[in-house]
Amino acid sequence: MATRYWVVSLPVKGSASSLWNRLQEQISKHSFDTPLYRFNIPNLRVGTLDSLLALSDDLTKSNSFVEGVSHKIRRQIEELERVSGVESSALTVDGVPIDSYLTRFAWDEAKYPTMSPLKEIVDSIHGLVTKIEDDLKVRVSEYSNVRSQLNAINRKQSGSLAVRDLSNLVKPEDIITSEHLVTLLAVVPKYSQKDWLSSYETLTNYVVPRSSKKLYEDNEYALYTVTLFHRVADNFRTSAREKGFQIRDFEYSPEAQESRKQELEKLMQDQERLRNSLLQWCYTSYGEVFSSWMHFCAIRVFAESILRYGLPPSFLACVLSPSPKSEKKIRSILEGLCDTSNSVYWKSEDEIGGMAGLAGEADTYPYVSFTINLV
Repeated sequence: MATRYWVVSLPVKGSASSLWNRLQEQISKHSFDTPLYRFNIPNLRVGTLDSLLALSDDLTKSNSFVEGVSHKIRRQIEELERVSGVESSALTVDGVPIDSYLTRFAWDEAKYPTMSPLKEIVDSIHGLVTKIEDDLKVRVSEYSNVRSQLNAINRKQSGSLAVRDLSNLVKPEDIITSEHLVTLLAVVPKYSQKDWLSSYETLTNYVVPRSSKKLYEDNEYALYTVTLFHRVADNFRTSAREKGFQIRDFEYSPEAQESRKQELEKLMQDQERLRNSLLQWCYTSYGEVFSSWMHFCAIRVFAESILRYGLPPSFLACVLSPSPKSEKKIRSILEGLCDTSNSVYWKSEDEIGGMAGLAGEADTYPYVSFTINLV
């Protein structure tokens, strides 16, 4: 699929079909591998030239906004497909691939009646895309929130022993809790284990001899139990800390462990549900935004052509996808088909502000030209 297209309009002095035939003949003769399509723009309601001039400025800004939202949704789709491990799907507008939708563009009269004022159509499109963007922010935020909660739990379960959740490492039989005795959990640096085993019984009085047992070891630390009398627990913590051993606060609770397990399962289900829902919404919304963007392009070509070539509207709009090596030749062909005697060269937007979606041509042309980047 080509990803870069030119949308151009040429002034018609005789008949549009005659100009189209000449263009096809020239492209076929000098750049046969360049796809060429008619870009069918209906007779829209012109209004006054002053209103068209004002609208032209609005169209430039709004087009940049609509295009930006379309790319934002596309990037979100790519991210969700990557995370989900699903095969990338061709982006479509109501089932029609986006490149085909552009090259076979047909104005949606039901959605945007051609008798409506252009400003009204533009405001309608802008409003629709704004609503979609707002909806995207809400949906992404909801999904990201669940992901963040899951990541936090996973960090607790997979971090070092100094910070991770210990509940899945400790069994009921590892813990002794009675009226007088308590079992503490000590996090010992991996290379200080001999020091721990030789000293824990003497860190304070009333430590149960040979009560320390290793439960787990990671790359940095080992987790040991130690059993002692309740009344010396605080003294033991202090002495252990002074020797570089960390006593972790821990209370074994089967109920709490089960609750955490259920919470994790629910978050994983929520993440899967929200991800699938967001992906399907993005597929649909991308189609809506892309369709809006192409209607914007049609209005831009129509408005700019009238401002360039005058009234009544008489121009040929088409879509091309030249390869980089043939661009110069195509520009020459297009210019050769223009009557430049009373044409003020139209500057590409890159020169006056670098609006998104326009290519980096440094030249000016005697015809209307926009560049559309699909990705």
